Amino acid sequence: MSPAQALRRTLRDVAKDTAAEQVVVVGAGPGGLAVAAALRERGVDALVLEQADRVGQSWRGHYDRLHLHTPRGWSHLPGYRIPRRFGRWVSRDDVVRYLEEYAAHHRLRTRLGTTVRRVERSGAGPTGGSRWLVHTTEGEPVAARHVVVATGYNHTPVEPSWPGLDGFEGELVLARDYRNGRRWAGRDVLVVGTGNTGTEIATDLAEHGAARVWLAVRTPPHILSRTRLGVPAQATGIAVRRLPPAFVDRVGGVLSGIQEPDLTEYGLPRAGKDLYSRVLEGRIPVQDVGVVGAIRAGRVEPVAAVESFAGPEVTLADGARLTPDAVVVATGYRAGLEPLVGHLGVLDGRGLPTAHGAQSPQGAPGLWFTGFTNPISGMLRELRIDAERIARAVTRG
Repeated sequence: MSPAQALRRTLRDVAKDTAAEQVVVVGAGPGGLAVAAALRERGVDALVLEQADRVGQSWRGHYDRLHLHTPRGWSHLPGYRIPRRFGRWVSRDDVVRYLEEYAAHHRLRTRLGTTVRRVERSGAGPTGGSRWLVHTTEGEPVAARHVVVATGYNHTPVEPSWPGLDGFEGELVLARDYRNGRRWAGRDVLVVGTGNTGTEIATDLAEHGAARVWLAVRTPPHILSRTRLGVPAQATGIAVRRLPPAFVDRVGGVLSGIQEPDLTEYGLPRAGKDLYSRVLEGRIPVQDVGVVGAIRAGRVEPVAAVESFAGPEVTLADGARLTPDAVVVATGYRAGLEPLVGHLGVLDGRGLPTAHGAQSPQGAPGLWFTGFTNPISGMLRELRIDAERIARAVTRG
């Protein structure tokens, strides 16, 4: 018997000896809970595996001032709306409370403190029995007919790698570890990254009394008001998400001259006419929750991109040198799916699933992904839609 045949026989034996689940959901954040709830509404009691000891762990780790950029009424998950007491723009802590209430309301079956290491094909075939083995830190693998991966688009921080960084004499803080700017009052801080996280952290530092806040800019971001004439920006995102990207870019290019602030005189050039094309690459526009006012007031100063570090100094792309007390790195995240499913041939060149929502990747029936896009129409709204579609597809099959 060849090693490959022996491995297949071992996997089949494990599958037979392990109590099989109809559906295993990996991750107890909004995406995973939404799928489990949508399945429960259809009579399927999914098992949700979560490495943390509480649901919604990723939301618990965000910075203090974070609120949803989408209104409460458009941000609920299947089967349970966000309570009105949480207000129109729901805070981080209230999102966590909502997720806790959500799991309790739907009586979801969760196994917390369980890290999923790897998802393997079981070898049992597409009909009858399990298709998948979910290897965890807790004993024998879990056999399942369907596996839904919901570990999140923003799972693993992109580690900085600038020349000289190891010798930087100031404090280096990753955005995932930032909570608020209180400890940097009266100090100089450089924030690297002009997405929603970076711009909001820069604003927070200024509001907490940092002496100087520099915002390093490589690509000028599109900046939109959270609402215009009382209408949330999300409404536009929903309206255009099915239109041709080139058309949306053309229209957006015209509207940007009217709707986006001109901060050129403050050192932040206008963004290009490519708003929707950037969205398709995973870079959504910045929602202005204070950064525009902070830049205009001189409390946040846009500067050129970071090039290198040397001792206490940071050298920028235009040759300028800064000596910050701290550098906050908000250069984004990646999905980090390679250890989990990278061996299955279901990821593209960016490490994202080749299919998501109601479509399984080619050659991987019963494997589903949710939460691995960064939609302009609102993440929680799309998670709700994905969950309902996945539940329909699972119960059909």
